[in-house]
Amino acid sequence: MLAGLAYGALWFADGFWILFAAMVVLGVGEAVQHPLSSALISRAFGSGPRRAALGVYNFAGDLGKMVVVFATAAAIGMVGWQATVAGTGLLAVMIGVALLVGLAALALGGRPVQRSNTDDAPPATVGWGFGNATGFALLSTIHALDSSCRSVSLLLLPFVLVAKGADTATIGLALALVFAGGAAGKLACGLLTERVGVVATVITTELATAALLVAMIAAPLPWVLICAAPFGLALNGTSSATYGSVGDFVAADRQARAFGLFYTVGSIAGAVAPLVFGIAADLIGVSSALSIMAGLIVLTLPLAVVLGPHLRHR
Repeated sequence: MLAGLAYGALWFADGFWILFAAMVVLGVGEAVQHPLSSALISRAFGSGPRRAALGVYNFAGDLGKMVVVFATAAAIGMVGWQATVAGTGLLAVMIGVALLVGLAALALGGRPVQRSNTDDAPPATVGWGFGNATGFALLSTIHALDSSCRSVSLLLLPFVLVAKGADTATIGLALALVFAGGAAGKLACGLLTERVGVVATVITTELATAALLVAMIAAPLPWVLICAAPFGLALNGTSSATYGSVGDFVAADRQARAFGLFYTVGSIAGAVAPLVFGIAADLIGVSSALSIMAGLIVLTLPLAVVLGPHLRHR
């Protein structure tokens, strides 16, 4: 609902600072739902197919992004951008109200029940509720490296395509293939993780990400387009394995704050990495900067191996 109000405020944006303030509020409103929704899903599935469920959730989000982008573009062409953002804001507020009513009807997402420390009740969770802080730190580090690779790749890949002679339409096609592959990867890897485990999934997707990134740097343009969808699949697939594992390391009634910390770590890494590698690309070249990123993503492999015993112990 906060994001919806920020969209509505864009109707009145007649200068930089109003636009700036609306975008800040919009960012806050849109970011909040990620850890809260993930915590609801993780708690609902408990020790069941949690990673598959979060994979479906992530896939639905990417599908929604694609649908909304096309719908928004069509609406802007018909009624202009101001009416479009106002309509988007109204729709977001209505969705917020519907979620509130729906969660209340299902008795989900309410204020936590305060448990008393009696002989027949489990003790109340104190603090962050980490059952295995080391495992959570390893998982967060993998997530940070994965988020860095995702943001840097999407930043610099168009420059690689331009250097290979791609025009604007070809760049758009390549990115569309990456995004489509990414949406499919979130769903497929969520299901895959339930079959082969977190470690095998992370190693497979990260190794494929690094290999395909190097291949796209070296290959001619037609082969880059062929690699785009598999690259997106591997690039985004890791997230379903990592998101679904947060619940392994924290008490059930502390998952919301754990997901909040987990997403914040990834967001910071995803914001800082493009700045660092953008500067590096200007100094040593885009291909060299992306090659270094491919090398860094390989660091997730030993981290995943070290994470394995913590997951098995859990």
